[in-house]
Amino acid sequence: MLELREVPDPEPKPGEVVIDVVAAGLNRADVQQRRGVYPPPPGASEYPGLEVSGRISNPNGSTLPAGAEVVALLSGGGYAEKVAVPAGQVRGVPDGVELVEAAALPETAATVYSNLFMTAGLKAGETVLIHGGAGGIGTMAIQLARAFGAVPLVTAGSPDKLRLAASLGAAATINYREQDFVEEVRAATGGAGADVILDVVGAKYLERNIQALAVGGRLVVIGLQGGATAEVNLGVLMTKRASIAGSTLRARPPKQKAEIMAAVEREVWPLVAAGRVRPLVGRTFPLAEAAAAHEYFDSGEHTGKILLTV
Repeated sequence: MLELREVPDPEPKPGEVVIDVVAAGLNRADVQQRRGVYPPPPGASEYPGLEVSGRISNPNGSTLPAGAEVVALLSGGGYAEKVAVPAGQVRGVPDGVELVEAAALPETAATVYSNLFMTAGLKAGETVLIHGGAGGIGTMAIQLARAFGAVPLVTAGSPDKLRLAASLGAAATINYREQDFVEEVRAATGGAGADVILDVVGAKYLERNIQALAVGGRLVVIGLQGGATAEVNLGVLMTKRASIAGSTLRARPPKQKAEIMAAVEREVWPLVAAGRVRPLVGRTFPLAEAAAAHEYFDSGEHTGKILLTV
């Protein structure tokens, strides 16, 4: 049950700034927290919300000026009028992006860039399979893969979502309800398989993901929509010289988050400013209607990001 309540303003710790929130992104982690299966990490705000856009109201000794328009990566607390966040997790809004729209960027861009490029080492010319290609993570992953010269293949569950993925640059689209993605990936790659797979499903897809990997392929699991426990055929993994990495962003220490956000600002923001990558906002809700926003997310009908506006 999500309810809007009056609470005390956040008190910044040393090294934290206070942001007057303009918009917050809705992420699956928020939904999992609402369901009671993904509590915030120790020391984080008890309120949901992992990314915001807004204006600095209290620089608290940082180099960020009051009034600066920024985005921030959070461990929680974004569903609010104000949030305190370590200065290293705050970055200026990229040129050409409206402040509300910018709330769709920090968690999404940081998740995709850190996993596809920093963890999986995706390179130009390689093929990447992106599961859930029409959501916030998927739409960003397609665009960044294309921008860096990789070839994105995408799964989604409806013709409309597949058309959206294709419009963003997916080289092949796969309806997971009607097609075997292992066979489709092999067909699209001449039998080689995908060099990298970005997976939000987890256990349900593990065996088939390994089958779909190329020799030397890298599977990065960032979600557990299909469960957390599965068996692995180590023989296939060894024969393919493949690797599996699991990753979460929320619980990482501030130093690591600051490093990721610095990399995002350096590598992704110029692409956004040039119009080669854009945040895709499917729908916005007022903060007071967060429950309705979650209900819409749960329906599975959305594409792109859902934002809550303050």
